[in-house]
Amino acid sequence: MSIGYTSGLAALDTRRWTRILGSYRTPNHVRSVAELVITALPLVTLWTAAWFMFSLGYAWASLLIAVPAAGFLLRLFVIQHDCGHGTFFADRLANDWVGRVIGVLTLTPYDWWRRTHAIHHATTGNLDRRGIGDVDTLTVREYLTRSWWGRLKYRLYRHPLVMFGVGPAYLFLLQHRLPVGLMRNGWQPWASTMATNLAIALIVAALMWFIGVKAFLLVHLPIVLLAATTGVWLFYVQHQFEQTAWERNERWNLHQAALYGSSHYDLPVLLRWFTANIGIHHVHHLCSRIPYYRLPRVLRDHPELRVVGQITLLQSFRCVRLVLWDEQQRRLVSFGEIRAWEFQDTAPKLAAP
Repeated sequence: MSIGYTSGLAALDTRRWTRILGSYRTPNHVRSVAELVITALPLVTLWTAAWFMFSLGYAWASLLIAVPAAGFLLRLFVIQHDCGHGTFFADRLANDWVGRVIGVLTLTPYDWWRRTHAIHHATTGNLDRRGIGDVDTLTVREYLTRSWWGRLKYRLYRHPLVMFGVGPAYLFLLQHRLPVGLMRNGWQPWASTMATNLAIALIVAALMWFIGVKAFLLVHLPIVLLAATTGVWLFYVQHQFEQTAWERNERWNLHQAALYGSSHYDLPVLLRWFTANIGIHHVHHLCSRIPYYRLPRVLRDHPELRVVGQITLLQSFRCVRLVLWDEQQRRLVSFGEIRAWEFQDTAPKLAAP
């Protein structure tokens, strides 16, 4: 049973936890290098195997290999994520350059993403500072005051086929080609994005020349799209669960929003490994300088944190229907609940002669 925002306040002092978690911040350089190697080498090996099977005419085998390859690409993205927080190595230059190289493979400009992700951490759960680095979420009142066209657009955006189908492909293949959100913030976001785009173009051109356009697309695209979809799903579940926490600016508290506005996505061991413990998201938000391989140690040492925002794999699928924040009930609700409320409000009038 998970502890929600209100009940948890009496049990957990979020500021005290930030001090406790500070002792887990120091990265182990040997472990970091090992984590990078056991993620990058299998990815290269599986990619090569997928291409080899495709070249032999076994496209079905290539698609099967794409599944674990996507897992390793996703894991590489989490390493890039840690580099962006300055946690993978103690040295900032090492973090930045490893992150930039990985960003070419994940199709995510590192320096631009690092800045937008920092904004996400600094504003998570703040209803008055939505818009950068998060899933667009309307309140019930905002949704009901929209025109039919505004409601339709939000419904389309929130539809699972868009959110987890078209959305990830658009996000990683197209939107990341521009520094969206920071386009007027000077030359650095543009330099990061354009340099990444150039490196991607050179690698893609070289691979297409070497193995052919068709082979590249049919081998590489499934890996990228599977990893992108899984990544978007993880980010969605990390903040879009029923008992998450949102507040208006005057009542918003960074530490409380970090702990109670982020889930503990309690995945099976194998999935936890491939996602590099990113499911322990409430601890990550409370202390973002902890390397991902130290997050399980935090839960072992402090088991009371396990139940905060805890969601199992099966429970996570129910989060898809939660689309609006109800400020009165302080929880996410579905379109179905809104329709029921609207019907109840209008039913007496409809029944009147």
